[in-house]
Parts: sequence; structure tokens; C-alpha cells
Amino acid sequence: MASAAVESFVAKQLDLLALERDAEVEERRSWQESISLKELQSRGVCLLRLQVSSQRTGLHGRLLVTFEPRRGGSAAALPSSSFTSGDIVGLYDAATEGSQLATGIVTRITQKLLTVAFDESHDFQLSLDRESSYRLLKLDNDITYQRMKKALIALKKYHSGPTASLIDVLFGVAAPSPASEIHALTFFNASLDASQQEAVSFALTQKELAIIHGPPGTGKTTTVVEIILQAVKQGLKVLCCAPSNIAVDNLVERLARCKRRILRLGHPARLLETIQQHSLDAVLARSDSAQIVADIRKDIDQVFAKNRKTQDKKEKSNFRNEIKLLRKELKEREEAAMRESLASADVVLATNTGASPDGPLKLLPEGHFDIVVVDECAQALEASCWIPLLQARRCILAGDHKQLPPTTVSHKAALAGLSLSLMERLAKEQGTAVRTLTVQYRMHQAVMRWASEAMYGGRLTAHPSVAGHLLRDLPGVAATEETGVPLLLVDTAGCGLLELEGDEQSKGNPGEVRLVGLHIQALVDAGVPAQDIAVITPYNLQVDLLRQSLAHRHPELEIKSVDGFQGREKEAVVLSLVRSNRRGDVGFLADDRRINVAVTRARRHVAVVCDSRTVASHAFLRTLVEHFTEHGEVRTAFEYLDDIVPENYSHEGPQGHGHSTGKPRGPAPSTGKTPGQQGGGREPRAATRRDGKKPSGTPTGSKAPAHPGLGGSGLEGAESRDGVDRFRAVLAGFVASDETQLEFPASLSSHDRLRVHQIAEELGLRHGSAGEGRQRAVTVSKPALEAPTPPAGPGGQAPLPPVPPGPAETEHPPEEQRGPAPLDLRALHMERPQGPRGGQEQPPKKGQQKILERKKKKEVKGHVNFRLPAEDDFDALVSAAIKADNTCGLAKCTASVATLGHFCQLCGRRYCLSHHLPE
Repeated sequence: MASAAVESFVAKQLDLLALERDAEVEERRSWQESISLKELQSRGVCLLRLQVSSQRTGLHGRLLVTFEPRRGGSAAALPSSSFTSGDIVGLYDAATEGSQLATGIVTRITQKLLTVAFDESHDFQLSLDRESSYRLLKLDNDITYQRMKKALIALKKYHSGPTASLIDVLFGVAAPSPASEIHALTFFNASLDASQQEAVSFALTQKELAIIHGPPGTGKTTTVVEIILQAVKQGLKVLCCAPSNIAVDNLVERLARCKRRILRLGHPARLLETIQQHSLDAVLARSDSAQIVADIRKDIDQVFAKNRKTQDKKEKSNFRNEIKLLRKELKEREEAAMRESLASADVVLATNTGASPDGPLKLLPEGHFDIVVVDECAQALEASCWIPLLQARRCILAGDHKQLPPTTVSHKAALAGLSLSLMERLAKEQGTAVRTLTVQYRMHQAVMRWASEAMYGGRLTAHPSVAGHLLRDLPGVAATEETGVPLLLVDTAGCGLLELEGDEQSKGNPGEVRLVGLHIQALVDAGVPAQDIAVITPYNLQVDLLRQSLAHRHPELEIKSVDGFQGREKEAVVLSLVRSNRRGDVGFLADDRRINVAVTRARRHVAVVCDSRTVASHAFLRTLVEHFTEHGEVRTAFEYLDDIVPENYSHEGPQGHGHSTGKPRGPAPSTGKTPGQQGGGREPRAATRRDGKKPSGTPTGSKAPAHPGLGGSGLEGAESRDGVDRFRAVLAGFVASDETQLEFPASLSSHDRLRVHQIAEELGLRHGSAGEGRQRAVTVSKPALEAPTPPAGPGGQAPLPPVPPGPAETEHPPEEQRGPAPLDLRALHMERPQGPRGGQEQPPKKGQQKILERKKKKEVKGHVNFRLPAEDDFDALVSAAIKADNTCGLAKCTASVATLGHFCQLCGRRYCLSHHLPE
């Protein structure tokens, strides 16, 4: 009799599955009724304007048709979509609105091509015209829902049998049986680490349940394969399942190398080409009964041909009876061959739903399998796991419940518990049955450390073979600033690179597209192959924007959403977080597990492009920004793009960037080009220095001794808010002192140096930085405002005293210091010299001298009202600067623009309402 816990679970799951199914049906219905085909394509469930590229017969008699975009030729790419191998799709003629032509299964999809397998029968012949236009629509798979529902009902009715003790343990009705004893194992894989060996031994001794928790890169699949091989060695029959076809195929590939008798169930269209020889169709085609089956099919074809030719009703009736008998014999022969193949296999592999007892497995007796292994269990709905679990007395679950949960459509059902996987539930309830793998073989230790501390309780360690590996260690890759750092944060805070507004389904950020393109180019120029780089972003719209910008330049570059990249890895990963808004809204970036997946795909290098002010409004994302700030390199978008119109800074936000005190000044001016092609973009630093060396630093004069308050740990590792306050206090003390120069220690992080630059600019101090790498230090000095009084000019009024440029300002004439021009703000954030920008002042070219002189006279004339006070009157100096900044930029106009004023993107000044027009 089923326990109350089982009955309650089944009742709840059936209700949640009904909610999920209703949501799927309603979504499809609403799409067909109220959403245009173009909108369906933008949502990733439809592909329009396709033409037939090729068609052939393959996959054991099935028709394979390859489609490509109609308008593009070789350069065209398919739009970003949710289509994957194994999806069921409907084929439609684009010229008509009629019913679908056929239903097929996606076998392969690339950025330019998509192949679909169609089952051809005697009653169906598909004829496609290469000149016609077609569309593909993703269809519901009702079979999956029906099989999960049947499994839950079978679970509720399960009284006695091999699985009874397992059911009691999984629902907490009974305690696990004592572990059995086994002899010392001789491992097939001699390179297993201690945590992997312990997990294998533990799994083989448990009589009901063992859970293998494998964080990213810890060799979970390697451990599962070893468990299966050891079980087969003991003479056990194993049923191995996973929620996705690609996960099952991965196991098939690994087991095939070990020369075991394996059998892969499932439609051949859903299998990788490399493992199709192990599919049930292929094994049957090689069996002894294959020729007999082929002869029976030939006889059926001949009878069909005779039936079509005759018009006599009696003859037609005889032919139909003959076909019926032949089909019965064919079914018996095929079932006998399948039963023999299934029984002789050591390991049978299928998806969770493919292991249904109404499929080929119905030919096997009850209790045939000794162990069920469910890989990637944390990504599967619990109801789907019960399909294979009811077929064995022991189970081994493997996966990582700290990565993405099962995919659901109904938000209500997910919140009610449908997205809680079997592995996550049991990991909480049966903690003693869990063994965690702790040595990871993928990531540089700086990448791993964040994931370890944020998600895995600090338990992970990097294997020595990967702990310090960098991109520059790869063959043919030059040592540059980009290839020499494992972590890079490109911060767009305050740069006006806002996300695209108005689209509820997806988000995009053209500014981040440009930054990603420049960083990718720097890596490729350094010798990193494009196929070793992945660009990952959470939003499909951003995927499309990135592909439009980068696919033609780097065809081998892989650009995907986070969800589409789980389980993969690349040498370098560039992550575009997209969200940049004044509300601090991060959307579904707030899903901790999604960010964990994105970052841990990288082996040697992770570059995160984001607005730290927006993403740091979420606590978990703030830990990511802080980790990159402390252990990596931080750059601002100012270092990459010349045409940025910055937002106003108040220096109050996280990481010193500050929240905007007023309305941002908007995104960078559009040039009419696609993202990533706009002019004015400067190549990243490494791209201009092929030898990997940095240019010489900006001269800062003789070094003064470090300030006493800066020694030791006074300003090292300061938190965001405390760090800003400490730096401000030190600089304010320096202003009030008699010292003329202050040097900060080289131990400051790049982000702390950025804070010093910002606060020094606020206080009207000169600031610059010199040195390379970890030896880079900031030097602050007081501007030389006092000078000998020059003779009075005509009219008896002394001219304005000239202010010599500071170390970070040698490129700009003195009169530009007053206004909030973007060029001055950008110079603030240039912590390191940028080519000629970091060196001596460049002499004006021939013909420019007169222009500069006229500009200087005009600027001085326009602001004659704002005289600079004496050097010792610091408060008056600040007041004068504030007054100048809040006054109309037109000469002789004294109207205030503190509350009402228009910002000019051309000259960088604000004007009153009377003078704001460009004319």
C-alpha cells in the first residue's frame, strides 16, 4: 500500500504538471492567435523565410532536409532561437497559411543551417521545392507530459516489487539499508583523485541511494562512467538516463571507448552522428534477422504496388489482408530482434522519457536492471526521473543543484515546487547520501575561488595543472595585458551605455556589444583562436546583436545564451550582463545559479562587461563585482570608447561609481552604424602594443614620500563605502597641509586608484599614475595657482592667471578644466597611459595653432565673470567652480542651469532655455 507521503507527493505533482501543461498550451494558442510570425521568431520559437539547401535519405530510411536562410547565401545566419537537437518542429509553406506539411525532428543546428529528419511512410511522400520559401515552428511534445503522468500514477499504485524499498527511502518512510562491503577496487581510470575514488566506492556500497554532487569542472561524468564500469564488472545490468539527449550521448561516447556492450534508445535524429552506430536502429540493422525483416518489407511494398493497380474490390480486400499478415510478422520479427539486443546489452542508455515502459523496454522482464543511473538529475523534473526509477532496486543520482534548475513555462507551478528537482530535494533531506567532488580540472584558481565561496562553501580546490594557467600559456598566444589576467571587469557605470528599453521579453545593450567586440579583437590579435572563445549573455536579443556585430568578423566565435551553454567550456569567456538602468533593475540576472553557470564555463580567462552600479544593487551580483575588483583587473568603458557621453557622478554608489544625481545625459550619439561598427572606437590597449609592453608612464615629477596615513593596511582592501570615505579624508588632510605632493601605495587595487582619481578631481587636485602592473601607484599634487602678479592690462584689470596642466591633463589646454566636458571625465578614468595620451603633450599640427589660439580667447572671454580666487581661499575656489558649472555656457549670460538647462553633446557645456538651440 502506498504511503501517505507518496500519495500526497503524486497528487501535488499531478496538479503542478497540469498547470505546466495548461501554460504550454495557452502560450502556444495565444501565439497562434495574437502574435505575428515575426514576433514568434523574435521569441525564438519560429524560423521564417527558409529555403531547402539539400535533402537526402539517411538515419535508417528517414528523409533529412537541410534548411538555410532564404535571403542570405553563404553569409546569412539563422536568428537566435531556442531550437535544439531533438526538438519536434512543424513544417509550413511560407506562401500559404494552410495546415502544416509535415512534422519532423531537428537533428543538427548551426548558426547558418538547420537539419530536420522526417519519417516517410507508404502513405506519406514529402516533396519540397528548392525555390519555395518555408517556415519551421517549434511544437509541443505531448508524449513527454503523458509519460510523466503515467509514471506518477504507477508510483502511487506500486505495491510490491524490486523498487519498493527504494521508494520508501526516497520518501523518508524507511532508513537506508546498511552499506554492503566490497573488496578493494581496481579503478579503470587510474587518474581519479581522492574525492572521485571515495564517491565511486560509496556509490557501489549503497543498497538504495547514492548522490554524486559534481560542481563545475570536477569530473562528474568521469566519476559516473567509472561507477558504471565497476557495476558492469560485478555483473550488474545498468540503465543510464539523463534529461537531455546531449547528456546521454556524452555518456555513450565515454562508455564506447571502454568497449562495453552498450545500447542507445531513441530516435536516430536525436543522436550525435558519432554514436549512431550504438543506436537500436543501427544494432538491429546489423543483426542476423535484419535480412529477413528487409525481405518482409520488400514483400509489403510489392503488395502495396499490386493494390494500387487493381480496381477489383475483392482483390483489394485480399491484398489488405495480406499486408495485415505481413505487418504482424514484421512486428514479431522486429520485437524478437529488439528483445535479444536489449537483453545482451550491459548498459542501456536513454533519456528519462525514452526509458518509458511503453517503449522498447516493455520487452524486458520486470527487475531486469539492477541499477538506474540518472545523470544531470538536477536539471530534470522529478516526475520525469520516476520513469526510469521504477525499473530498478538501486539508484545513483549525479548532477549539481547549484546550477540551472529544470526548465518550466508556468511561473506559478515553478513557485509551487515543480522546479524543485529530485536531487535538490534529496540533498536537503538525505545529506548523508551525498558525496561531493572537490577537485576541479577546468578553471584558473581566481575564477574558481568566486564560485567556490559563493556557491560551494569554499570546498573546491584547483588541480595544480589548471590552478595558474592563463591564455598566454597557450601555443601561439602572445603575452599581453588581456592574455595575462584571469579576471577582467569592464565597467560601464556612469558611461551612459544604457540597455534598450521597451522590450518585455528580452533586453539588449548596443554599448556592451561594442565593448565585447573590442575585447574579442584584442584576444584574437594576441593569437587566441576564435573557436576557443565564447560570448555568453542572458538575453536572446543581446545574442542577436552580438551575432550581427561579430559573426562576419569571427565566424568560429560561439555566441550563446547562458541556458544554451550549460555543460560546456571554453578557454576564454566574455560575459555581457546587459542590464544598465537608473532603477537598479537586474531582471532574471538575480538567479544566482544562472550567473554561476555563466562564469564557470571559462578555463583561463573571464571578462565581464557590465554596469557595476546597476548589477551591484543585487547582493549576489555584488559579490561577483567585488571579487573581480579584488582579484582581477578593472577597466572602465572610457578606456575603450572615445565617443562616450558620461552620466553625472556623485561618487556615492557602489564601487565608487556613484548613482546619478540627475537625469543621465543619454547614450552615446548614434552614427548610423550597427553595434560594434561605430566610429570613434579605440582599440584596447593590448591591440596597440603588439609586443605586450606598456608605454612609458606620464611624468609626475620627483616622488614625495608616502603619506603617513597610507602605510600598512590603512587603505588596503577597504570596503566600498569606507574606502571612499577614507580616501576623501586623506585627500582633505593633504589639501589642508603644507605638503605639495602625496603618493599612494602601489598595493591599492585598480578600482581604488580609480576612486582616488575621482576624489582628487572633485577637490581640484592634480593627479596621475605611473608604474606597471602591481607596481602602479597614484600621485596627487596641488595645482600651482599662485604666480607673480603680471602687469595690469588695458583698463587696469589684471588678466586671469594661467593654470599649468597636471600630469593627467597634458593633452588638454588649461581653459578646458572648468566645464564638465566628456574628454575631461574620460581622462579621469584613464589610470594607465593610452598610447600618445599617456606621454608628453603633442605639439599641434601645422594649421591648428591659430584655431587653438582663437578658441582660447573665446573661452576666456566667455567666462571672464568667474575669476579664480587666491590659492589659500580653498572654499572660494570650490564655490567659483560650482557657480561656473551651474551657469549658462554662453558668453556674458549669467542664467542658472542648475535645475533647468540643456546639455550640448558637441561642446560638453550646459545652456539655459534661451540659448540651448544649436543655432
